[in-house]
Amino acid sequence: MKADQYVTVAREGVHESEINRSRFLCALAPAATEREAQDFVARIRKEHPTASHNCYAYVIGADASVQKASDDGEPGGTAGVPMLQMLTRRDIRYAVAVVTRYYGGVKLGAGGLIRAYGGVVGEALDALGTVTRHRYRLVTVTVDHQRAGKTENDLRSTGRTVLGVTYGAAVEIEVALPESDLPAFEAWLADSTAGSATLTPGGETYAP
Repeated sequence: MKADQYVTVAREGVHESEINRSRFLCALAPAATEREAQDFVARIRKEHPTASHNCYAYVIGADASVQKASDDGEPGGTAGVPMLQMLTRRDIRYAVAVVTRYYGGVKLGAGGLIRAYGGVVGEALDALGTVTRHRYRLVTVTVDHQRAGKTENDLRSTGRTVLGVTYGAAVEIEVALPESDLPAFEAWLADSTAGSATLTPGGETYAP
């Protein structure tokens, strides 16, 4: 079953920390696909060609079906994995994190690296903020021109999300509903339009 909601990063941005003279820059971005995540990693690497390491982690899919991490030359399991763990622990989806490290001459040890890489991702999430997106079912309500204005007003006044209105032979109003709201919505629509409106379920979307 698909998740009814997921959390992702609010916007692209960079957060910097200094730990034992090493600079850690965490670049975060939303990513709709694995390709977008990989393109972001490549872009950050290009921006920091002289960095000691550009480690990354990303989670794609509302159910976190795609998870990848890279230590980029740091000791195995000390960079990418703690970054990924921070993303999954915060329930972050459709997001990519790249931590660029400029080595400052002091070795941190395995435990220090794990804390540094995971910690800077957590700090970046706090600094840049997150947004919750909810799963909606798209439905099309078809009504005659006579009832269209009142139906659209009724939809908006009851707090439904109206995405668009198309005028043709009849009027089609596209609405986004929580999946669980569908049976109640059908009953409400039949009642408010005296059974004259038709309802066509469509695909799914995620929205704030």
